Amino acid sequence: MLKKIIISLFLVLSCGICFSCTDSRENFRTDSTDVFAMDTYMNLKACGENTEQALKDAVEEIHRLENIFSVTLPESDISSINKGIPAEVSDDTLNVLNSALEYGESTDGALDITIYPVLKLWGFTTGEYKIPEKSEINELLENVGYSCMEINGNTVSVPENVRIDLGALAKGYTGDRIMQIFKSHGIDSAIISLGGNVQALGKKPDGSNWKVSVRNPFSPDEDMCILSVDGKAVITSGNYERYFEGGDGNVYWHIIDPSDGYPADNGIVSATVTGESGIMCDALSTAFFVMGREKAEKYYRENKNFDMILVTDNREILITEGISENFENISNMPVEIIGND
Repeated sequence: MLKKIIISLFLVLSCGICFSCTDSRENFRTDSTDVFAMDTYMNLKACGENTEQALKDAVEEIHRLENIFSVTLPESDISSINKGIPAEVSDDTLNVLNSALEYGESTDGALDITIYPVLKLWGFTTGEYKIPEKSEINELLENVGYSCMEINGNTVSVPENVRIDLGALAKGYTGDRIMQIFKSHGIDSAIISLGGNVQALGKKPDGSNWKVSVRNPFSPDEDMCILSVDGKAVITSGNYERYFEGGDGNVYWHIIDPSDGYPADNGIVSATVTGESGIMCDALSTAFFVMGREKAEKYYRENKNFDMILVTDNREILITEGISENFENISNMPVEIIGND
């Protein structure tokens, strides 16, 4: 699984300390658990009266989804599709594939789940990094194109030389599923970090918003800003989470532009999307990194069902006006607000 930049949670001290004196319900408690899945470390924190079972069910769901979404597990839905013959897939896989088609279409192909072979060629899926020959890239690009995927009911097929990967959407979808599980257990206050994909359910038990920080792409050990969120996902794609320095002295990162097969270099070094849908934020953060500022702003003005933070390669922070009152800049970079018009 690919992506997302590390986003740290600002929980002041710990949920247990903060919450123990702010809710008087007898069985109210705060529990958390850690899990390693989808090739990343995850933390789940739930507050309520049935937290233990809610967390247990959430962890089981994470592993279940990993088993069907993985591009490497031979029995997964994705591996079955990648055999080049029609494959019967689960409803969850179908949901993610339909979202992939939706966002592939709406972003003019900036999000394309068939880019996987090119990503692998660069070594970003194996750790065996190299700068490929242009001829190698062009050969693989002949089989890149999300629209070649055919869906008939729960049967999915792609042409023989096409390979797909759900790394740009799987954790976002998983976050949405965890929120549904928490709600089914009566949980109305929770926050999770799935390898950096942060998603909150409601507010803190004391009624205040959750605080989520976003890393500085020019100094990844430091935070750039803090967002105050209520029931939102906060998901970032950046050029510094997975990269290598080539023999030519240039740095190459893992977010590939499907139009040319090279790391996207359109002036954006970090793209954060926040909204109610985890899978939407996951997909769009990747797409906006590829699209660049002008196209990302155009997409925002045409949709307006999310907010975003873009960091440009000339060290400017661009934020949409919907989060301006919930945004705290703790860097020395200037901030520009993107209006709706």
